[in-house]
Amino acid sequence: MDIFSLSWVAFLLTGFGTLFLIGEVLVNMRGIFGILGIGFIVIYFSAYLEPGTVILMLIIYFVGLLLIIIDGKFVNDGTLATLGLVSMLTAVALAADDFTTGLYAVIGLLLGGAGSFLFLKVFKRRNMWGKLALTDRLTTEAGYNSMNKEYQSLVGQEGITLNVLRPVGTIRINNKDYSAVSNAQWITENTPVLVVQVDGTKILVKEISKDK
Repeated sequence: MDIFSLSWVAFLLTGFGTLFLIGEVLVNMRGIFGILGIGFIVIYFSAYLEPGTVILMLIIYFVGLLLIIIDGKFVNDGTLATLGLVSMLTAVALAADDFTTGLYAVIGLLLGGAGSFLFLKVFKRRNMWGKLALTDRLTTEAGYNSMNKEYQSLVGQEGITLNVLRPVGTIRINNKDYSAVSNAQWITENTPVLVVQVDGTKILVKEISKDK
Protein backbone atom coordinates (compact mmCIF):
# COMPACT_ATOMS: atom_id res chain seq x y z
CA MET A 1 0.00 0.00 0.00
CA ASP A 2 1.31 3.42 -0.98
CA ILE A 3 1.70 5.40 2.24
CA PHE A 4 0.96 8.64 0.42
CA SER A 5 -2.52 7.37 -0.40
CA LEU A 6 -3.35 7.89 3.28
CA SER A 7 -4.81 11.36 3.72
CA TRP A 8 -3.34 11.94 7.19
CA VAL A 9 0.20 11.65 5.80
CA ALA A 10 -0.32 15.04 4.15
CA PHE A 11 -1.08 16.45 7.62
CA LEU A 12 2.26 15.18 8.95
CA LEU A 13 4.31 16.40 5.99
CA THR A 14 2.92 19.93 5.82
CA GLY A 15 2.72 20.17 9.60
CA PHE A 16 6.33 19.21 10.28
CA GLY A 17 7.56 21.10 7.22
CA THR A 18 5.97 24.38 8.28
CA LEU A 19 6.82 23.78 11.94
CA PHE A 20 10.54 23.52 11.23
CA LEU A 21 10.71 26.22 8.55
CA ILE A 22 9.06 28.92 10.66
CA GLY A 23 10.94 27.56 13.67
CA GLU A 24 14.20 28.17 11.81
CA VAL A 25 13.16 31.79 11.28
CA LEU A 26 12.25 32.30 14.95
CA VAL A 27 15.11 30.55 16.72
CA ASN A 28 18.80 30.02 16.05
CA MET A 29 19.19 26.35 15.11
CA ARG A 30 22.09 26.80 12.67
CA GLY A 31 20.04 25.63 9.71
CA ILE A 32 19.00 22.26 11.16
CA PHE A 33 15.32 23.17 11.32
CA GLY A 34 15.54 24.71 7.86
CA ILE A 35 16.90 21.52 6.32
CA LEU A 36 14.25 19.40 8.05
CA GLY A 37 11.47 21.76 7.00
CA ILE A 38 12.56 21.88 3.37
CA GLY A 39 12.84 18.09 3.36
CA PHE A 40 9.27 17.54 4.57
CA ILE A 41 7.81 20.13 2.17
CA VAL A 42 9.72 18.79 -0.84
CA ILE A 43 8.56 15.25 -0.04
CA TYR A 44 4.95 16.47 0.22
CA PHE A 45 4.90 18.21 -3.15
CA SER A 46 6.93 15.47 -4.85
CA ALA A 47 4.53 12.79 -3.61
CA TYR A 48 1.37 14.43 -4.91
CA LEU A 49 2.47 16.36 -8.01
CA GLU A 50 4.08 15.77 -11.38
CA PRO A 51 7.78 16.78 -11.52
CA GLY A 52 7.06 19.85 -13.65
CA THR A 53 4.47 21.17 -11.20
CA VAL A 54 6.54 20.56 -8.06
CA ILE A 55 8.83 23.52 -8.73
CA LEU A 56 5.90 25.88 -9.30
CA MET A 57 4.15 24.91 -6.06
CA LEU A 58 7.41 25.09 -4.12
CA ILE A 59 7.90 28.64 -5.42
CA ILE A 60 4.36 29.62 -4.38
CA TYR A 61 4.86 28.07 -0.94
CA PHE A 62 8.24 29.69 -0.26
CA VAL A 63 7.16 33.07 -1.64
CA GLY A 64 4.37 32.92 0.91
CA LEU A 65 6.85 32.13 3.67
CA LEU A 66 9.07 35.00 2.50
CA LEU A 67 6.15 37.45 2.64
CA ILE A 68 5.46 36.42 6.24
CA ILE A 69 9.12 37.00 7.15
CA ILE A 70 9.18 40.42 5.44
CA ASP A 71 6.00 41.46 7.23
CA GLY A 72 7.36 40.35 10.60
CA LYS A 73 10.74 42.00 10.14
CA PHE A 74 9.97 45.23 8.30
CA VAL A 75 6.28 46.06 7.82
CA ASN A 76 4.39 44.74 10.86
CA ASP A 77 0.89 45.56 9.61
CA GLY A 78 -0.22 42.02 8.81
CA THR A 79 -1.00 42.61 5.12
CA LEU A 80 1.97 40.75 3.65
CA ALA A 81 1.68 38.06 6.31
CA THR A 82 -1.93 37.43 5.32
CA LEU A 83 -1.01 37.23 1.64
CA GLY A 84 1.85 34.91 2.50
CA LEU A 85 -0.38 32.60 4.52
CA VAL A 86 -2.92 32.47 1.69
CA SER A 87 -0.13 31.66 -0.76
CA MET A 88 1.16 28.79 1.38
CA LEU A 89 -2.33 27.40 1.99
CA THR A 90 -3.13 27.58 -1.72
CA ALA A 91 0.03 25.71 -2.63
CA VAL A 92 -0.54 22.78 -0.26
CA ALA A 93 -4.27 22.58 -1.03
CA LEU A 94 -3.83 22.52 -4.81
CA ALA A 95 -1.16 19.84 -4.56
CA ALA A 96 -3.49 17.33 -2.90
CA ASP A 97 -5.18 14.53 -4.83
CA ASP A 98 -8.58 15.04 -3.23
CA PHE A 99 -10.50 17.30 -0.86
CA THR A 100 -9.80 15.24 2.26
CA THR A 101 -6.06 15.16 1.65
CA GLY A 102 -6.08 18.88 0.91
CA LEU A 103 -7.96 19.57 4.13
CA TYR A 104 -5.43 17.55 6.12
CA ALA A 105 -2.60 19.45 4.43
CA VAL A 106 -4.14 22.83 5.23
CA ILE A 107 -4.78 21.90 8.87
CA GLY A 108 -1.23 20.57 9.16
CA LEU A 109 0.21 23.82 7.83
CA LEU A 110 -1.86 25.95 10.23
CA LEU A 111 -1.04 23.83 13.28
CA GLY A 112 2.61 23.56 12.30
CA GLY A 113 2.92 27.33 11.93
CA ALA A 114 1.25 27.94 15.27
CA GLY A 115 3.27 25.24 17.00
CA SER A 116 6.57 26.71 15.82
CA PHE A 117 6.20 29.53 18.37
CA LEU A 118 6.65 26.94 21.12
CA PHE A 119 10.31 26.76 20.08
CA LEU A 120 10.74 30.23 21.57
CA LYS A 121 10.23 28.69 25.01
CA VAL A 122 13.00 26.16 24.48
CA PHE A 123 15.61 27.57 22.10
CA LYS A 124 17.45 30.86 21.80
CA ARG A 125 15.57 33.54 19.84
CA ARG A 126 17.33 34.88 16.74
CA ASN A 127 19.12 38.18 17.40
CA MET A 128 17.55 39.90 14.40
CA TRP A 129 14.12 39.78 16.06
CA GLY A 130 15.49 41.27 19.27
CA LYS A 131 17.07 44.12 17.28
CA LEU A 132 13.87 44.69 15.38
CA ALA A 133 11.81 44.92 18.53
CA LEU A 134 14.30 47.33 20.12
CA THR A 135 14.28 45.34 23.33
CA ASP A 136 17.12 47.45 24.75
CA ARG A 137 15.56 50.25 26.76
CA LEU A 138 16.67 53.81 26.09
CA THR A 139 18.12 54.72 29.46
CA THR A 140 19.94 57.71 30.94
CA GLU A 141 22.99 55.51 31.49
CA ALA A 142 23.08 54.76 27.78
CA GLY A 143 23.10 58.47 26.96
CA TYR A 144 19.50 58.88 25.88
CA ASN A 145 18.43 61.30 28.64
CA SER A 146 17.92 64.32 26.39
CA MET A 147 16.16 62.27 23.72
CA ASN A 148 13.80 60.79 26.29
CA LYS A 149 12.94 64.22 27.63
CA GLU A 150 12.17 65.49 24.13
CA TYR A 151 9.92 62.57 23.32
CA GLN A 152 8.21 62.55 26.71
CA SER A 153 7.34 66.21 26.24
CA LEU A 154 5.26 65.24 23.20
CA VAL A 155 2.59 63.53 25.33
CA GLY A 156 -0.62 65.53 25.09
CA GLN A 157 0.51 67.52 22.06
CA GLU A 158 -1.38 67.61 18.80
CA GLY A 159 0.07 66.99 15.36
CA ILE A 160 -0.92 65.99 11.86
CA THR A 161 -0.25 62.85 9.83
CA LEU A 162 2.02 63.27 6.81
CA ASN A 163 1.03 59.92 5.36
CA VAL A 164 -1.32 57.06 6.11
CA LEU A 165 -0.76 55.37 9.49
CA ARG A 166 -1.45 51.67 8.96
CA PRO A 167 -0.59 51.62 11.81
CA VAL A 168 2.96 53.02 11.37
CA GLY A 169 3.63 56.34 9.67
CA THR A 170 4.99 59.87 10.04
CA ILE A 171 3.47 62.79 11.90
CA ARG A 172 4.46 66.44 12.25
CA ILE A 173 4.43 68.29 15.57
CA ASN A 174 5.65 71.87 15.85
CA ASN A 175 7.23 71.68 12.37
CA LYS A 176 9.23 68.57 13.30
CA ASP A 177 8.62 65.11 11.87
CA TYR A 178 8.38 61.96 13.99
CA SER A 179 7.69 58.30 13.36
CA ALA A 180 4.48 57.28 15.12
CA VAL A 181 2.12 54.37 15.49
CA SER A 182 -1.64 54.27 15.94
CA ASN A 183 -3.40 51.85 18.25
CA ALA A 184 -4.35 49.36 15.52
CA GLN A 185 -6.19 52.16 13.71
CA TRP A 186 -5.97 53.18 10.07
CA ILE A 187 -5.50 56.96 10.11
CA THR A 188 -5.48 58.79 6.78
CA GLU A 189 -3.09 61.50 5.61
CA ASN A 190 -3.50 65.10 6.87
CA THR A 191 -5.53 63.97 9.90
CA PRO A 192 -5.13 65.73 13.27
CA VAL A 193 -3.81 63.36 15.93
CA LEU A 194 -3.05 63.48 19.64
CA VAL A 195 0.01 61.93 21.28
CA VAL A 196 -1.33 59.69 24.04
CA GLN A 197 1.78 57.76 25.07
CA VAL A 198 5.55 57.68 24.54
CA ASP A 199 7.76 54.68 25.28
CA GLY A 200 11.38 55.45 24.50
CA THR A 201 11.11 56.72 20.92
CA LYS A 202 7.84 54.94 20.21
CA ILE A 203 5.07 57.51 19.86
CA LEU A 204 1.48 56.29 20.19
CA VAL A 205 -1.17 58.57 18.71
CA LYS A 206 -4.92 58.59 18.20
CA GLU A 207 -7.12 60.48 15.79
CA ILE A 208 -8.68 63.66 17.17
CA SER A 209 -12.44 63.41 16.94
CA LYS A 210 -13.89 65.81 14.38
CA ASP A 211 -16.73 66.75 16.69
CA LYS A 212 -14.31 67.80 19.42
